[in-house]
Amino acid sequence: MKTVYIDVLITVNIFVDFFLILCTQKLLNIRAKLLRIIFGSLAGGVFSLAALLPPMPFGLNFLSDLLFAALIILIAFGFSGTKTFIRRAAVYFALSFTFCGVMIFVYNTFHPADMEIYNDTVYFNISPFLLIILSLVSYYIMKLIKRLTKGVCGKKICQIEIELNNDATSFLAAVDTGCNVKEPFSGDYVIIAEDSILRDLHLCNDKMRVIPFESLGGKGFIRGYRLSSLKIDGKESEQDVYLGVCENVLNGEIKALVPYELTESEVI
Repeated sequence: MKTVYIDVLITVNIFVDFFLILCTQKLLNIRAKLLRIIFGSLAGGVFSLAALLPPMPFGLNFLSDLLFAALIILIAFGFSGTKTFIRRAAVYFALSFTFCGVMIFVYNTFHPADMEIYNDTVYFNISPFLLIILSLVSYYIMKLIKRLTKGVCGKKICQIEIELNNDATSFLAAVDTGCNVKEPFSGDYVIIAEDSILRDLHLCNDKMRVIPFESLGGKGFIRGYRLSSLKIDGKESEQDVYLGVCENVLNGEIKALVPYELTESEVI
């Protein structure tokens, strides 16, 4: 075993985990504060001290990696339900596993002099400055790839801010070209959102409209409420829009759909 400098070990893994957390956030379109992501990467740096422990059996090593991944995700993104938490932890663990696999391949194939792997923890004996530069380059390459594949790898995600009955809330919504639900009498567009992300709103049933839909994997009715104001990615919308409230219809991280027509003027 070569000499391992603890400061380099922790610093290297802080930036590696920061990059992996950002990749997880981008892949799942997770809303998260930068400070929480930083705390999550700091926790990853601390967990990297497992490299200093005696070699662990594969099963124990695998379980410890799963536990560390879950704790990092909990710190970075919080707990938003069991299924969501498991999905986020699984994606982060898969990215970490892939990264470690690539590093093992590089290590066994090229035998870099300044690289070691202990208990699935990667150690690079390089300067923190060079590591920061490489991490930033990798991150912006990922952003460039996502921009170049926009519209191919997935739907556009936008920030929705609404006011209803003097209450306000915000959430992420997927732009859907097939979302053609409209309020039947006025013909106004409808933003569809799961009831679970609208806890800040007091929805009055006496002002509710029943809106039929056929574009959410079936037919049925949703509750509709005329919005007092609407902002899409920070830009005020001048159109009259309804909020359609559904329950257990939309799956995945994003729990809302916004018609493409409402975002057409906002899209650059």
